[in-house]
Amino acid sequence: MINVLIVDDHELVRTGISRILQEERGIRVVADLNSGEAAVQYCRNEAAGQLPPDVVLMDMNMPGIGGMNATKRILHYCPDIRVLALSVSCEEPVPTKVMQMGASGFISKNAAPSEMITAIKRVADGHRYISDEVAQKMAFSKIQSNSNNPFDELSDREMQIMLMITQGEKVNDIADKLNVSAKTVNSYRYRMFEKLAISGDVELTHLAIRHGMINIA
Repeated sequence: MINVLIVDDHELVRTGISRILQEERGIRVVADLNSGEAAVQYCRNEAAGQLPPDVVLMDMNMPGIGGMNATKRILHYCPDIRVLALSVSCEEPVPTKVMQMGASGFISKNAAPSEMITAIKRVADGHRYISDEVAQKMAFSKIQSNSNNPFDELSDREMQIMLMITQGEKVNDIADKLNVSAKTVNSYRYRMFEKLAISGDVELTHLAIRHGMINIA
């Protein structure tokens, strides 16, 4: 039996995925959570009656610490858990960075239910899985030397803060969630602005939208 934890900030998405998986023999949904913070806490704390997950189906685009940082923390504290990243936005460099963090797979939210089930079973068996749509974008980005994504230049921490800023998070809130000072967050912000040749959060958001880094639906 593969124990799966579903993490997505949209209740309808969690409910839909849960219903799909509950109909699949050999897969059991142990919980569905609405944030990266809750997912980290669940994986670290095996309370009485709480089944630890074998696979975490993790949405990448969530408020708060988000799916990317949640993935990093879960794999740090619970290295035996397999994280399968799920995202509506599959543009580089997010898939590559998430896989480099140790995620076992990355699939698009456009994937068919059958592919999601296949991916869960593959990563639970210790394999890696990348959906065709994501793999094509990763490969294409490497051969398009004349259209490099400027976000490739960001570090993992800068990428994390960028995603939080573009989701409307304030500096003090980001600092609290990352356990750093507001001054440190601003240092990362200004470093990002310099790398991306922009001057503020509004430009950052527009640039992220233009390069498919965030979903505006």
